[in-house]
Amino acid sequence: MRVGVVGSGFVAKLRTEILSQDARIKLVAIAGNPKKAQVIAQEFNIPKVHQYWSELVVRPDVDLVVICNVNRDHGTVVGQALRSGKHVIIEYPLAFQLSEAEELVKLAQKRNLLLHVEHIELLGGVHQLVIEHLAKVGTPFYARYSTKSPQRPVPDKWTYKPELFGFPLTAAVSRLNRIIVLFGKVKSVSCQLRYSGDNLPRQFTSCVCNAQLQFENGVLADISYSKGENFWQPERAMELQGSKGALIFSGDKGKLITADGEMELDAGTTRGLFKKDTENVLAHLFTGTPLYTNHESILHSLAVANAAEKAAATQQVIMI
Repeated sequence: MRVGVVGSGFVAKLRTEILSQDARIKLVAIAGNPKKAQVIAQEFNIPKVHQYWSELVVRPDVDLVVICNVNRDHGTVVGQALRSGKHVIIEYPLAFQLSEAEELVKLAQKRNLLLHVEHIELLGGVHQLVIEHLAKVGTPFYARYSTKSPQRPVPDKWTYKPELFGFPLTAAVSRLNRIIVLFGKVKSVSCQLRYSGDNLPRQFTSCVCNAQLQFENGVLADISYSKGENFWQPERAMELQGSKGALIFSGDKGKLITADGEMELDAGTTRGLFKKDTENVLAHLFTGTPLYTNHESILHSLAVANAAEKAAATQQVIMI
């Protein structure tokens, strides 16, 4: 299978390295920052470097396009790749707006093309342990997922520029998706967002985004995404409370708490998840192995993210 890569950052290089190790794959072209893309091309023997992704996605010698560029452009690149008859792997989010994402899914289905949206959080040890032990907590009623990423000073990168990065819970839609795949449809959303920095609205140095979800099955969830210079202690915490127990994680260490006592849980490392994701996609393309993601939860997570953005702007509860 002939592959083109759009992007020249960390994830693009990682994807390229993984793909280069598969004998079934031929890396044909890469598009991105000319200097960075050239370095990746030289390291992995990619014959053609494009400055513009629009040139790569229409190449007749490309079967699969792997998209790892700025969030704002995801939907546009995916659409052009699909219209050019290419299979697509895309890092989340698929698009900023649900309406565009829905059209892209329909386009892929109509043309019988792969459209895989990466959600490696579902492959991680924490999620796998939650799936394994969730029934032991009885009827769930509350969930919390929170990440804080201190960075000082913040880099002059697109990930701190709202126009390119997007609304925080759209850009980091995996925080929503990991809860939605557990509990299903969300009924209502409220949200608060605060940016800090001297160059707003073009660029921020810190952001905190907190959302409250009410699921149709009655579960309540708090989702928090924070990063930047105003934070001093990193955090990656997950909490699930049920009628018969709880699952509590801090980083990759966790515990199951029930009336019978506590059981320590170790989720292991998060390294290697992009490799698992890539291997799953290639197995799907070559042998028909089912994908670990599905469009239904991906689209619903984006719908919730859009509702959270509206809730933050209006300070109202948004029904979905």
